Amino acid sequence: MNTLRAFWNSPIGPKTTHFWGPTFNWSLPLAAAMDTKKPPEAISVNMTAVMCIYSALFMRFAWVVRPRNLHLLACHVSNETVQLYQLSRWIRAQRGYDQKKEEAAGEE
Repeated sequence: MNTLRAFWNSPIGPKTTHFWGPTFNWSLPLAAAMDTKKPPEAISVNMTAVMCIYSALFMRFAWVVRPRNLHLLACHVSNETVQLYQLSRWIRAQRGYDQKKEEAAGEE
């Protein structure tokens, strides 16, 4: 019971935005992970790049804020990882598209 009470009253407990912010922020990497099943042509490269920058900035914020917010850091590390994977899928799809275009031009 003391452990639960200590967590409840801690500076990163459920009474604070240090807890609820990252909790709801987990929807971003979860949605990105679900999008990995979609075709790479459906990826918005602009939005994916913005999400990469956003997560990189907030990883630093989560590390330097006092009290240090490891919950938020883990969330943004996860989001950065999935967004970079999505970006790599888009780049590979573009390379494949460009190669097909070159092959079609070479046949003419």
